[in-house]
Amino acid sequence: MARRLTLPSPPVLDRVGRPDRAAWALVVALVVASLAATTVLAAGKPGYPTRVTWGAASWQVKTSTAAVGPGPNIFSALNVDVDNNGYLHLRISQQAGKWTCAEVIGPTSFGYGTYSFVVRTPLDGLDPNAVLGLFTWSDKAPYAHREIDIEVARWGDAADSANAQFVVQPYNVTNHLVRFTEPGDVRTRQQFTWAATNVTWVATNLETNGEIARYVYSGTDVPKPGDERVRLNFWLFRGTAPAAAAEVVVESFSFTP
Repeated sequence: MARRLTLPSPPVLDRVGRPDRAAWALVVALVVASLAATTVLAAGKPGYPTRVTWGAASWQVKTSTAAVGPGPNIFSALNVDVDNNGYLHLRISQQAGKWTCAEVIGPTSFGYGTYSFVVRTPLDGLDPNAVLGLFTWSDKAPYAHREIDIEVARWGDAADSANAQFVVQPYNVTNHLVRFTEPGDVRTRQQFTWAATNVTWVATNLETNGEIARYVYSGTDVPKPGDERVRLNFWLFRGTAPAAAAEVVVESFSFTP
């Protein structure tokens, strides 16, 4: 709702009863500054976060006004929130006639250890253009940005029976990527363990405690830790519109050294 700018009346007068232009300008400046401060505070209210608290940690929320990677897509803070159960919600939604996506960035570099994500949303029904990413990433280039991925995606191919993959970057090198199928109607744990000489991924059906998929990479491209952060994102491949808005609910993230 628009705020009305209300100025004092009557105007400030000088010593002989005439309008004091300098004092009046100061009053206007103070009112405008107050309104601007209120606007900044409003932008930080729940529902418009630049950060969210999830799992007792503060996560940065990625935002953009123009299309950026991955995708490219527009990323909106309105697509991210944490519910009363402490579950993280990531959405793909249409805002002002444009499709927008979600991403959160973890608080620190964890390095070697086990990264575990519990996902409540069944993963076999995602739109063919939607991608759920659970991964590490550094903005710096060495070691292929220190990117280790779990990605749930059909990459625009609705007929692909495999809907997920484990990846160590660069993805287009032999043995760096393995495709598999995430089941539907189950709660899952998506996990990878990053060690000095290998990376081990495991996807688990938490309804049965049965393994969905496992893969071990032990080649020369295992990255060394640095300034990477753990990230979760939900985005559109090539920025291509989905059939409908979508949401993924992630129950928890944990890290074990």
